[in-house]
Amino acid sequence: MTEETRKVAFICSKGDLDMAYPALVMGWAALGNGIDVTIFFTFWGMDMIRKSRQDHLEIAPLANTAMKMSMMGVKGADNAGIPNILGMLPGMTAFATKLMKDKMKTLGVPPIGEYLQMMVDGGAKLYACKMSVDMMDLKKEDFVDGVIDIVTASDFMDMTAGAQIIFI
Repeated sequence: MTEETRKVAFICSKGDLDMAYPALVMGWAALGNGIDVTIFFTFWGMDMIRKSRQDHLEIAPLANTAMKMSMMGVKGADNAGIPNILGMLPGMTAFATKLMKDKMKTLGVPPIGEYLQMMVDGGAKLYACKMSVDMMDLKKEDFVDGVIDIVTASDFMDMTAGAQIIFI
């Protein structure tokens, strides 16, 4: 009896900094466990693989009621959420983004580009969504090295048959 390789496929649809990490963290763990990893980037999730956007992902505090100041490194905040009204002030998105990037760096978590390169080096397969690419007038040259191809949703389904699919 042959043992079939486990497979997991992530669909990344969001381009916010906090939404970029879940697939990377879980995908890296999967690779470490010998699981085949495929990631499909669609809509704003393509910002994770776009050369012009990858280093500029942000986290907006506006309407992010779960954001905790102490989690982001602000001392004495006692897990207080950022009051929603403050999220609309100029500079709050940059402030929240810096806090998160600083906290990730302190924890030794690589930036998005480095993390993706680690994933590719570890065998993960990266694909961009054709419909989203067409909608945004992009081409393969707009993406970082490691993106294998631009494929349709149907192609992605065929490629990942039998995989556990996780939508982020």
